[in-house]
Amino acid sequence: MKIFKYPLFILWRCWFYGWLLFSIIAIFPVLLIVTSSDKFYKVFFKLARAWGKTLLFVMGFKLDVQEDETLDDTKSYMFCPNHTSMIDIMVMLALAKNPFVFVGKKELTKIPIFGYFYRRTCIIVDRNSSKSRKAVFDEARKKLSNGLDVCIFPEGLVPDDESIVLADFKNGAFRLAIEHQIPIVPITMYDCKKRFSYTFFSGSPGKLRVKIHHFFKTNGLTLKDSATLKNKTFDLIYNELITDHKKQLKNT
Repeated sequence: MKIFKYPLFILWRCWFYGWLLFSIIAIFPVLLIVTSSDKFYKVFFKLARAWGKTLLFVMGFKLDVQEDETLDDTKSYMFCPNHTSMIDIMVMLALAKNPFVFVGKKELTKIPIFGYFYRRTCIIVDRNSSKSRKAVFDEARKKLSNGLDVCIFPEGLVPDDESIVLADFKNGAFRLAIEHQIPIVPITMYDCKKRFSYTFFSGSPGKLRVKIHHFFKTNGLTLKDSATLKNKTFDLIYNELITDHKKQLKNT
């Protein structure tokens, strides 16, 4: 029976990568202009948000968002979602109310066309280079000072082993949030791994449940508190994923 599903998986994946690339090619001249300077970033972000929503729609995904606390469009935030899929990027763009910048891994810059604009608009980190990691802090500070939010996947990468519920968190997001006294926004994405993992012959259209948790305030915290803040955020998202997994097993 599985052999009949393989052609459908291939078509579905090709559909995604086709939209990913050709939607960028279609507005290539516009993107060259709006990514040429930081002063155009808000315009670029509106285009990116529309692009992300469109990709989710054409792939048959529907966002189901629960908000424990509402984002205030007059404040800055540090978004900290779990990371399980390439579509995490599109989900975050669809959720956003204000322009934010991703801190992303160097490997994504190798994707044809997408990688070019990714490099021009995101803060790129080479996790094997201490010099690169320091430069990320400097660039993120600049973006926050300019009023942009920042999104960091605190796991740093998508684990190769898909049985891992949540990989250990890195320190960067929490140190930056404390430095700038902005709230951490923990975000749980329940279904991205199930719907569109990095395993090629897997996934399906359907609901993408997302929960924006109560924020962790950083007012009055110092860098000595970053490990505690990191652990609180990890425990919240981890327990949420475990609880949801148990519910899903119970309902099957």
